[in-house]
Amino acid sequence: MAGGKAAVSPQMRAVASYMARAPRRALPAAVIEKTKHHIADSLAAMVSGSRLAPGRLAASYARTEGGRPEAGVAGTRIVTSAVGAALANAMMAHADETDDSHQPAFFHPGCAIVPAALAMGERDRRSGAELMRAVALGYDIGARVNFALGAMKFHLAGHSTHSFGALFGAAAAAGALARLPERGMRHLLSYTAQQAAGVSCWMRDPDHVEKAFDFGGMPARNAVAAATMVASGCTGVEDVFSGERSFFVAFARDAEPERLTAGLGRTWEILNANVKKWSVGSPIQAALDSLEALLAEHRFGARDVARVTIEVQDHEAAIVNNRDMPDICLQHLAALMLLDGTVTFASSHDERRMKDRRVLEMRRRIEFRGSAELTRAGGRQAIVEVELAGGRQLRHHTQVVKGTAGNPMSRAEVDAKCYDLVAPILGKKRGRALLDAVWSLERLSDVRKLRPLLQG
Repeated sequence: MAGGKAAVSPQMRAVASYMARAPRRALPAAVIEKTKHHIADSLAAMVSGSRLAPGRLAASYARTEGGRPEAGVAGTRIVTSAVGAALANAMMAHADETDDSHQPAFFHPGCAIVPAALAMGERDRRSGAELMRAVALGYDIGARVNFALGAMKFHLAGHSTHSFGALFGAAAAAGALARLPERGMRHLLSYTAQQAAGVSCWMRDPDHVEKAFDFGGMPARNAVAAATMVASGCTGVEDVFSGERSFFVAFARDAEPERLTAGLGRTWEILNANVKKWSVGSPIQAALDSLEALLAEHRFGARDVARVTIEVQDHEAAIVNNRDMPDICLQHLAALMLLDGTVTFASSHDERRMKDRRVLEMRRRIEFRGSAELTRAGGRQAIVEVELAGGRQLRHHTQVVKGTAGNPMSRAEVDAKCYDLVAPILGKKRGRALLDAVWSLERLSDVRKLRPLLQG
């Protein structure tokens, strides 16, 4: 049923206006630096993910789809439509657990926002400065949509916050790079809401392929489709966030729409996002930090270990408990840390070691449980207790994980992580050139200049 001219709520006016001004809004120095960290991290995840099963399948799909040559697909020579490139690159970015996360909003922003922004930046030949502003905007909008929905309650009800926040964040970034005006941004948000989807049964995906689509590919594809449709003149509902049959009425009647604008322009959510030190599932990060600290301080070996007890937040325990995939199985990764003294990208993705006799024997000594107390404490925490063969008891409580807002990685640490991911695929020279280009994005005149650096 068609309606008359609807009123536009203060929340929608504030959000759409903020989004429309983003391409011209200067970012604070700290936000510029952190945005570079997340762009570098996401591009590295795309490149490394191009060689994993979800990435290979996404590239194959993009190749069969064809499309107007607007944007490149990382790790390949494919140049396709912005929509197709966004889908493929985003699936690569979440082909495993290398990409970033935003724990308070409970989603992985970079794997959708950066590929969508890159595709639109290439399509419309935007500058590196505009790319950074669009990405920072995406983190702001994606996180706030999840906050307004009530992230954890929304997730526990069966919805995928990882899809919703990523979709709105990617759409905001794509819309900014399309330079949509305020009214265009309102229509963009309506087209975005119409494509909002995601069911948290992604936890049952044994191959990480659908999960790569749910977290990255679907949000990035839908976001770029919405932005390009509105940029081509498509119009829509003026305010999808309020009024009869609105987005929040459909998805969360107890939502808090005021959180869409809370702190907007003052609290930059990219500063609250996490870059992973370890290329493994987010709930495992704290446990590996604790094991690394205990090994460094007490210098014991695997044969000295009698028993290990690991506690993480109970609401995340099922995500990593005895999973079939090596990079999201806490017991397996803890065993690798104890046996090898560290966990690398290569070891965390080596499926053969899931059946290794020494690894399996070490896993039998590891007890894992969820903790309601750690959940109430917040953050991303873990308590690891190690009992040595002689009866000596060791304990470490990681309260602030390395790479999180409270304990951030330095540029050098992010660079080292990213170089290790891209150099084996791009080569040392091109890998170095790619990262150098990211660290000087404000001097990049055309985002399309990144394309040859990302090609495999």
